[in-house]
Amino acid sequence: MRKFVLGMLVMVSIFSAGIVFMPRIASAATAEECTGNTSVPILPKWYKYISHYYDGATSSCVVDAEFPGSIPAILLAIFEILLRISGILAVIFIIYGGFQYLTSTGEPDKAKAARTTIINALVGMMIAMFATVIVNLVGRNIG
Repeated sequence: MRKFVLGMLVMVSIFSAGIVFMPRIASAATAEECTGNTSVPILPKWYKYISHYYDGATSSCVVDAEFPGSIPAILLAIFEILLRISGILAVIFIIYGGFQYLTSTGEPDKAKAARTTIINALVGMMIAMFATVIVNLVGRNIG
């Protein structure tokens, strides 16, 4: 029963990762390139918390960054990018732990190591998710 549950967890993780990395349909719009990230949809732009707008005359995104006032907002955005990458790595480790568990062939030591990997990855993913929420709240209040 446990192997079935862990197998289902691995399948849901793979499905979720496929949805996350699926390209967006609206990514070809030039005005949306300024506000969203067209290359990797899950990662925000480095200027997320700084005021920016799309300039149609020059077909570019104009960022109103001031030195040194914009440094905290830029650092928060970079920290959020790193947290999201750590969440992606946690999903990869959940998949890896599930694969270890499925291939443990009944050996208790391998099964225990796989369970430990999955639990640690789940804890890391929860920490990354809550930290991303906190960074979003702080970034919106700063920017």
